[in-house]
Amino acid sequence: MKKIFIFGLISMLFYSCKNDNKVENVERAFYYWKSDNSLNSETENKLNTNKVNKIYVKFFEIDYSEATGNYPYDKLYSYGNMFENIENLSIVPTIFIKNEIFKYNTEKDLDKLSDNIVFLINKRCREKFKNAKLTDEIQIDCDWTKSTKEKYFYLLKKIKEDSKKKISCTLRLYPYKYQEIMGVPPVDKAMLMCYNLVKPLTNSNKNSILDIPELKSYLNEKRSYPIHLDVALPVFSWSQLYQNNHFQKLINIRSIELSGFTKEIKPMWYEVTKDTSFSWDNYYRIGDQIKCEEVSTKTINESIAIIKKNVILDKNTTIALFDLDNSIFTKYTDEEISSFYSTFSK
Repeated sequence: MKKIFIFGLISMLFYSCKNDNKVENVERAFYYWKSDNSLNSETENKLNTNKVNKIYVKFFEIDYSEATGNYPYDKLYSYGNMFENIENLSIVPTIFIKNEIFKYNTEKDLDKLSDNIVFLINKRCREKFKNAKLTDEIQIDCDWTKSTKEKYFYLLKKIKEDSKKKISCTLRLYPYKYQEIMGVPPVDKAMLMCYNLVKPLTNSNKNSILDIPELKSYLNEKRSYPIHLDVALPVFSWSQLYQNNHFQKLINIRSIELSGFTKEIKPMWYEVTKDTSFSWDNYYRIGDQIKCEEVSTKTINESIAIIKKNVILDKNTTIALFDLDNSIFTKYTDEEISSFYSTFSK
């Protein structure tokens, strides 16, 4: 009897540990990083089908110039309402801030910047989202460094004070792992960005969007973070054009579209075999090379397994996919998209 009791106790402890990191309620989200509402009705219907109920929308970016000081750009176009046909949708205003601005700003400058950010967010909300539910959250996206963290954290506090809203921020894997160096931002929650792990031009053999060995190097042991974490995963792709072994530009073309005028020379890499005009603005010449970086369902699922094993998540967690456009539901099936969310609860 005693042995049975001990075995049962061990089993209960094992089961408890095994399920300790299970997310009970996944809030399904996307990022929307474009400047206009270019979603077609089919994509909107797919969002409804997949029960996506939150979108992080980039309202604008903040840069700096000597002539104008801090200035916003890539603002949302002012015509029309966005996401009118998506049911039960919440919008999170998201602002990208270039880290370089902190070299030129005093605390007084940042006070003014915070006031301007909040004013412009409120203005955009009135213009663009009359029929959508706006959350009580603002998200700030910035790749801060050790040298800029004090000013960046000061700005985050000011935005919270001025907006009277919850503030979240993006969190790259380096500051997640090295909290003692990079500090912990003074926000209500953070979005752990599990992509863009390698600089696109530094390693020709790696997928810069999502590389499993690189992900494992950051998520190499179970650790907690002092504030609530949500998780962002990549579902986007991009390609790089090289001429005479020199990078020219990023291009919008997928590997499936390269058949007929290229040959694969190694994983992700293709060489143009005949002069070809593709779309209205791209012309490829014989010998040009194209590196197509795409993220397979298999790679995303491997990433989810690593995250579940090593990142301590709360019972209620937002999982966001970056980023939304009309091609997403041609790259992945409804079942695959749904599984990227639901797997966190299994």
